Amino acid sequence: MSLKIERDTVSQVTQGLKENVVNHGGIVGSTAHAVAEAASGQLPGTSGKHPIAEVVGTAITGGRQNAGTKGYLAAYLKQLEDNPLRTKMLTAGSLAGAQELIASWLAKDRNKHGNYFTSRVPKMAAYGALVSAPLGHFLIWLLQKSFKGRTSLKAKILQILVSNLLIAPIQNTVYLVAMALIAGAKTFHQVRATVRVGFWKVMRVSWITSPICLAFAQKFLPENTWVPFFNLVSFVIGTYINTVTKKKRLAALRKKHFGDGRSTTGGSTLGRPEYDPPLGPNPPY
Repeated sequence: MSLKIERDTVSQVTQGLKENVVNHGGIVGSTAHAVAEAASGQLPGTSGKHPIAEVVGTAITGGRQNAGTKGYLAAYLKQLEDNPLRTKMLTAGSLAGAQELIASWLAKDRNKHGNYFTSRVPKMAAYGALVSAPLGHFLIWLLQKSFKGRTSLKAKILQILVSNLLIAPIQNTVYLVAMALIAGAKTFHQVRATVRVGFWKVMRVSWITSPICLAFAQKFLPENTWVPFFNLVSFVIGTYINTVTKKKRLAALRKKHFGDGRSTTGGSTLGRPEYDPPLGPNPPY
């Protein structure tokens, strides 16, 4: 009974507040009106439990006219359907650049000017947009087309095998070649050495994560959401491995320069070696 009285009181107060501010002009009046509307549960797509947060969320996701819709994910998926290659290129470029920047910040890996925004950030963004995205777009399209309409357990297992034994090696080889060039490889021997040293390490990561992700996508996700799902998983894993790799390299550089593994305050500004081959998974953007 007391709960009902409390709900009625809140409803009356918010309704009165809404009536008092509905005719007020300016930001304050409109904001108060929106909060009162959300608190009374009249804002589409909101529950009324957290009116201020719901108003802020509505404001930053397209305003009241888009309230109650699926928001940015729906808009992204629509763009992915209408302009698949362009959307994947923009996504891959943004995520690859962000991955490098975040990994540098987490590892305290700065350039000689003390900045985390190193020359690798735009290079990684260019690789993601111009190399990884078109290649992944074609390979995933080919995989989905080859197994279109085949939903049996045998077909799903075969799809996972094809992905890991055919598509992953192609993507990882291209990835390692590009990373070697970005890291400063200047000769064919250096590029080949990077591929030979890193290939099976990268493949092991792919063989662990790819079957799990692909099986999850097959079971729970429609095909048009596979790309953003794979992007998210790859971004998290790639950032982690990139961070660990940078920390190991910085520790080796500190040991070489100072004779031990002690870190310096505020991160490292030690210069990179002329050629620093990276290790990490190929993001299947």
